[in-house]
Amino acid sequence: MTNTKQDRPLDGWRILVPRGGPWGDSVAASLRAQGAVPVVAPLINFAPTTDQAALDVALAQLAGGSYDWLTVTSATTVDVMFAHRAVVPRSTRIAAVGETTAAALQAVGYEVALVPEQDNSAEGMAEQLIALETQPRRILALRSEIAKPVLSVLLQEAGHDVDSVVAYRTVGVPVTDRIKRDVENGRINAILITSGSVAAQVREQFPEIPDDTLLAAIGPRTAKDADKAGLPITVVADKQTVDALIDAVSSFTLPHAADELAP
Repeated sequence: MTNTKQDRPLDGWRILVPRGGPWGDSVAASLRAQGAVPVVAPLINFAPTTDQAALDVALAQLAGGSYDWLTVTSATTVDVMFAHRAVVPRSTRIAAVGETTAAALQAVGYEVALVPEQDNSAEGMAEQLIALETQPRRILALRSEIAKPVLSVLLQEAGHDVDSVVAYRTVGVPVTDRIKRDVENGRINAILITSGSVAAQVREQFPEIPDDTLLAAIGPRTAKDADKAGLPITVVADKQTVDALIDAVSSFTLPHAADELAP
């Protein structure tokens, strides 16, 4: 079907954005520019780490210029950095695991020096950092409590001095009854799935999702996590970027549109 509204391909769509903060605001703005009505409903948030003292020490050392690199493997880590007003000196370069994380860093004013070109994963980031840095470097790896320290282990095995510090715990955020009803009644046409944690919350909080609600995953890794959570993904963005995710959704015709046009 040819779309006659090329500039606003998402006219009439109501799309659930599963994260708040600066990242959620920027995604909502991108959706509005294409004609959609964004429904920002944060499904996950961060809770304080159980070892706040270790995080405080690491952030103080980071601000003091102790590290050559800072590795950031999720947009939520960026929320934590922003909440702590973390200072990253110019002498410290930042590596982001993918475009989503890089965009979150840039949205709050941090400069990103490295994003893996092919493999948006801890392994992919480690591989590129190891190739780039042939001499031992001091690296701060901020991670969530549930994340395996894959990155730290690979970097340490390559001879780098790595401080792996838990920055936060991921917790689910219950949505309002109204949003729950809107999802179950099909008033939400699409849900953006931006991480495995989001997928788990969508599955848990919306047990009755209509078949024609489009579930869009931000990349193959997230799609795989969603599959493990028992979530039937409709479309997978070909790149791990918000633009690619929105493009993937806009290639579909609005569900119910055919019904409304019927005589």
